[in-house]
Amino acid sequence: MGYNPKYIFLLVICLLLSGCSISYKMNGANINYQTTHSISVADFPNNAPLVNPTLSNALSEGIRDLFQRQTRLQMLRKGGDLEIEGEITGYTVTQGAISADGYASESKLTITIAVHFTNNVNPEDSFDKTYTSYQTYDSNMLLTDVQDELCTAIITEFAENIFNDTVARW
Repeated sequence: MGYNPKYIFLLVICLLLSGCSISYKMNGANINYQTTHSISVADFPNNAPLVNPTLSNALSEGIRDLFQRQTRLQMLRKGGDLEIEGEITGYTVTQGAISADGYASESKLTITIAVHFTNNVNPEDSFDKTYTSYQTYDSNMLLTDVQDELCTAIITEFAENIFNDTVARW
């Protein structure tokens, strides 16, 4: 009793394919882990004229957290293959939309940060960039009542933009 070579070939192909797996991450990171092993994110000092005392730490930790969740890079305090540092340069509240009675119905919290990114593996990818983000809120509310929520949304946007500009390279 002989075996049909066509069936043996199909059996071998099926066995080979069942042992393979495809890994695809949807975070968009484009990192060569053979050459890039670590990242350091320095604390972002708050040098804005108006200072939110918790913003500096929250921003620094928000950026670190995103990179730890979305990459396999080792997080260092300084001296990483990739280095992110910067400062908070602006924290302002302005009046936005005017209602029919002539009063502001909306206020806007705007935060600006300056970021210096150093890629010690591929120095041509290094950059200096300013990021600005804002959130609006009802003018009838006090900033102190909504500040934490607004800052969290802005920090998330900053972290995602920095991530995209440094390792996702969109």
